[in-house]
Amino acid sequence: MVLMTLSIAAWDHATGQFGAAISSSSISVASRCLHWRPGTGIALSQNITDPGLGQHMLSLLAEGVSVDDAVKATVKSTPHAQYRQLALVGEGGRSGLFTGDLVLGCFSSAQGKHCVATGNLLDNEGVPTAMINSFENSSGSFGQRILDALKAGVDAGGEAGPLRSAGLLIGGELSWPLVELRIDWDDDPIGKMIAGWVVYEPQIDAYVTRALDPSRAPAYGVPGDS
Repeated sequence: MVLMTLSIAAWDHATGQFGAAISSSSISVASRCLHWRPGTGIALSQNITDPGLGQHMLSLLAEGVSVDDAVKATVKSTPHAQYRQLALVGEGGRSGLFTGDLVLGCFSSAQGKHCVATGNLLDNEGVPTAMINSFENSSGSFGQRILDALKAGVDAGGEAGPLRSAGLLIGGELSWPLVELRIDWDDDPIGKMIAGWVVYEPQIDAYVTRALDPSRAPAYGVPGDS
């Protein structure tokens, strides 16, 4: 099986939120590759993945290390860096990248305003740039722009192999993710994730209110709720 991956991470100027989306032919890609920390940043660690590298970059950011230096220090910390593909977005949308010489297949990365995209075993090197262009030029909510960018990567030829899993992660000031959608081992993971987003997006604020102050929460929409 060809295990390809494409992803995008970003910071939203309007809300201060961090977000990322990813898709791969490998199962459960989001659980290994998407990493976020409140008030700190969002990280991607992929290609023969070491999830610990994503957390390492975020820990350095939390200690006040710059985005570029956090990526460089993380690369230096592991003996297998040349197998890895890393991306990091911090406060203000500053971004950093690393791709090792032993990353699989056709790989490339691109940086834009408040965003970064990267991929391996791609159909062509222009896929990340297509994702960046989509994110920068699309309208709608932050999450919608991220999903549009992921789909733009696929439309640009992204899948050198069949995509089987996808994930969307968005975090704000709270200690838990605002959005964490995952689709695993499906023939249309991005399509299913977009369908889930359509259902969940209008409910996000209600779920936050229920967590912070149930007395002000809207109706729960379950049997017996009045």
